[in-house]
This record gives sequence, structure tokens and C-alpha cells, in this order.
Amino acid sequence: MLESSEYLKHRKWMNHALELARVAGSAGEVPVGAVIVDIDNHLVAVGENRKERDQDPTAHAEIIAIRAASKILQSWRLHQCTLYVTLEPCPMCAGAIVQSRLGKLIYGIDDTKTGAIRTVINIPDHPASNHRLKVLGGVLESDCREQLQSWFATQRQQK
Repeated sequence: MLESSEYLKHRKWMNHALELARVAGSAGEVPVGAVIVDIDNHLVAVGENRKERDQDPTAHAEIIAIRAASKILQSWRLHQCTLYVTLEPCPMCAGAIVQSRLGKLIYGIDDTKTGAIRTVINIPDHPASNHRLKVLGGVLESDCREQLQSWFATQRQQK
């Protein structure tokens, strides 16, 4: 069980990621949000899905946050940082997480279709991975699930 201060910290940042996801969903994007914080628990960078708005297949919330954090910290090595994201990262994002050497990944819900951290495949723990990543899934799981399910239900109704 997580210590209560650690749990509250995780809830705080996942709630921030959920708000970013809400903004993305309102803009017609799949609602996924990401937040990167440093070792002192200070906000470094944020990202939200922007594939449709930017017409860029790499514009996932995690990629946007990683690019912003690297620019702000002037380093591609983010080993002192934690990434919070509402949905388990896909293979592209999992690869970027490993390549950026993020210290920790905290995510909301498993992605049973494309999850590349623990659910469908496990990129961080693969023998070819040159970085070991601390992972915690299930933070605000029901809130993250409800947000995605509600967004997809609305999308289906509009078609």
C-alpha cells in the first residue's frame, strides 16, 4: 500500500492529467493527458492528445510532454522525472519513455488494445530495453476509465 502522502501526490498529478484529457476530449481528441514532474514534485511539462488538431500521428500526450520537458530541462535524459498519464502508453510512447530514461511512470488505466507497458506487451522489461522503468498503474483508475468510456459513447452517439 502506498504511503498516504505518496498516494495524495499521485492523485494530485493524475487529476491534473485528467483535466488535460478533458480539454483534449472537448477538442475532438481521444481524451488522454500527461504530466511530467521533477524529483522535487514540481510541474515540468504537460501534454494532451493532439493528433487530430495537428494532423500528426506522433502527437500523443506522452510524446508532447516528453518533448516539452526535454526542452525545458535542456536534456533528453529525464531520469529524475515522473510521467503521469491517464491511459497506459502505446508502443510508440513506451519506446519514447524508455529512450528518455524517465525515472517513473504512473498511469490510470490499462489499455487492453495497445498497452505496451504491462497489458498487451511489455516494452520496458523487454531484454532489448536499455532502461529499467518503475511503473505504477491504476491511479484514479475509475475516473480515467469513466472519462474515456463516456467520450467514446458520445462519439458513437454523434455518428
